Amino acid sequence: MTNHQINFVGWILFVLSAIGFLIASIGNFWALVGSTFFLVACLVFLIPFFRKE
Repeated sequence: MTNHQINFVGWILFVLSAIGFLIASIGNFWALVGSTFFLVACLVFLIPFFRKE
């Protein structure tokens, strides 16, 4: 496995954990906001994997 593939798999796992935190935080406003920001940040870090150089 290349470093690029390992990084991609790592970010996918971060996205899955962010989704889990988002689901778990339903009912708590501030936890929901924090989980949403965490998910968005993970998705932003995934952008370079889909851009053409």
